[in-house]
Amino acid sequence: MSQRMQQGQPMIIMGEDAQRVKDRDAQAYNIRAARAVAEAVRSTLGPKGMDKMLVDSMGDVTITNDGVTILKEMDIDNPTAEMIVEVAETQEDEAGDGTTTAVAIAGELLKNAEDLLEQDIHPTAIIRGFNLASEKAREEIDDIAESVEPDDEDLLKKVAETSMTGKSSELNKELLADLIVRAVKQVTVEAHDGSHVVDLENISIETQTGRSASESELLTGAVIDKDPVHDDMPTQFDEADILLLNEPVEVEETDIDTNVSIESPDQLQKFLDQEEAQLKSKVEQIVESGADVVFCQKGIDDLAQHYLAKEGILAVRRTKKSDIKFLKNLTGAAVVSDLDSIEAADLGRASIRRDSNDDLFYVEGIGDDIHGVTLLLRGSTDHVVDELERGVQDALDVVASTVADGRVLAGGGAIEVELASRLRNYADSVSGREQLAVEAFADALELVPRVLAENAGLDSIDTLVDLRAAHEEGQVRAGLNVFTGEVEDAFEAGVVETAHAKEQAVASASEAANLVLKIDDIIAAGDLSTGGNDDDEGGAPAGGMGGMGGMGGMGGAM
Repeated sequence: MSQRMQQGQPMIIMGEDAQRVKDRDAQAYNIRAARAVAEAVRSTLGPKGMDKMLVDSMGDVTITNDGVTILKEMDIDNPTAEMIVEVAETQEDEAGDGTTTAVAIAGELLKNAEDLLEQDIHPTAIIRGFNLASEKAREEIDDIAESVEPDDEDLLKKVAETSMTGKSSELNKELLADLIVRAVKQVTVEAHDGSHVVDLENISIETQTGRSASESELLTGAVIDKDPVHDDMPTQFDEADILLLNEPVEVEETDIDTNVSIESPDQLQKFLDQEEAQLKSKVEQIVESGADVVFCQKGIDDLAQHYLAKEGILAVRRTKKSDIKFLKNLTGAAVVSDLDSIEAADLGRASIRRDSNDDLFYVEGIGDDIHGVTLLLRGSTDHVVDELERGVQDALDVVASTVADGRVLAGGGAIEVELASRLRNYADSVSGREQLAVEAFADALELVPRVLAENAGLDSIDTLVDLRAAHEEGQVRAGLNVFTGEVEDAFEAGVVETAHAKEQAVASASEAANLVLKIDDIIAAGDLSTGGNDDDEGGAPAGGMGGMGGMGGMGGAM
C-alpha cells in the first residue's frame, strides 16, 4: 500500500484471499443461492409430495418431507442460502407448519425479482413493491379467513388432517387428528379477555417402536420409558409423594485426582464403611423427606438402590431432562439439586402405575389445576416413528395456533389464487414501478397451486387456469383436489389451513426476499465456495451455489 498510486490504478484494500462480488453479479449470485434452497424442498409440497433421504457425516439416516428438517440436516455453508433456511426456522417456531410453502414463495419472489432487475428496475423499487404487496396480502388473508370456535372439534380435526396429509402420519390421520384435538383441548385455558391460551408445554410426545401407528394413544399424565433401579421396588401407588432429584445418589467424587494409600485390610474396610455411610446418609435424607417415588436425573449407586428398595421407595435413574420438566408441571414438585436443603414442600403428588407389557411408567397428576397429557406414538421402526413424530408435532402446533388465533382458510391453493387475484386488482392503484413488483408478488403466490399440481403429476398450467376461472366467478374457497385433479370447494373437502401460518409464510418470504435484494456487494474474507467461473474477475459464479454441501450444481439447473 506504500507504493505510489498512478492515475487510474485501483487501490488494493483487501487481502489476497478475499473475494468480492458486486452489483448485478452479487444479486444474481444471491438469487441463485436462494432459489437452489427453494428447489431443494419444493418437491415435498402437498399430499403427493415426495420424501428426502438425508445422510449425515456420521452415516445416520433421516427420511422426511418436513421442510425445516430437510434444510437443517443439509450441509449448507452458503451465506445467502443460510438466510433462506432462517425463513423455514422462523416459520416453524411461529406457526409450526408451512415451512416448505414459505421457502418456496421466497425463492419464487426472487426469481420474479430477477426478471424485473433485467428490465433495469431498481432493487429499492422492487423492495417497496414487495412490502406493499405483503401488507395487502396479510390484510386480505384476515378478510378471507373464517372464524373457528375452540370447541369445534370437527373443524380442528380437519386442520390437523390437512397438516398431516402427505406425511407418513397420513395413513392414520383420522385417529391421530382425534388424539391431537383432544390433547390440545385438555391444555387450553380461557383468559380473562375471552381469548384462549394453549400451553403446549403440558403436552408430551413419547415414541415406541415395534407396534403399529394405529395403536397410538392419548394418556392423561406422563409416560416415562424407564425401569425401576431395583427389582424389589414397588411399581404402583394410588397416591404418592414425588421427589424430582437433580443430584446423583452416589459417593461424592473429589474435584481433583486423589490417591488413597491403603496399607492394611482394616484401612480398606474403614474406607468402604465411610463410602457406605455416605450413601446411607443420602438415602436417609430421601426417606425423611417423605418421598415415595424418586425420579433422578443423575445416577444412583447400586448400594443406594438396595437401601431405597428396603425402604419401599421406587427410584428411577437417568430420567430425561425433558421428562423431569414435564413431571414438574404435572406433579407440582420442585426440582431438588441438593438433598441437604430438601423440604416437604418440594415434593409433588401423583398416582403411578407400571405397564409390564410396554415397560412404561404412567404418572398421573392429582388435583384440578393439574393439566398434562402424553401422546404415545407407536410405529414399526425408528425411521417410521421419527417421521410420525415430526408430522404429529407440526399438526399439534397448527391446531394450537388455530385455537389461539381463531381463524382458518381453505387450502389446496385456494387462498394463494384468491390473494393473487386481489393483489393484481390492487396493483392498478399502485403508481410507479412498484406496480410491477406487486404483480410479480401475485405471480409468486401462484407457485403453490402450480407445485401442488406438478407434485401430483397434473398439468400445472391447466390447473392454474381452472383455479383462476373459478375465483373470477367468486368461488373464494375453490382449491385443487390433487387426488381427482378437479377444482372444488376445498373447505367442504376438509382441506383447511390456519390463517396465522399463511400470514407468517407471506411475511417471512417477503422479508427474506427483500433482505437478499438489498445486497449489492458481497465481500468475503475467503473463498465464497461459488464453484463458478474462475475467469470472471469479481464476477458472479457461473455454476450456481457450491458451498451447499455437495449440492453445487443445483443453482445452475434452474
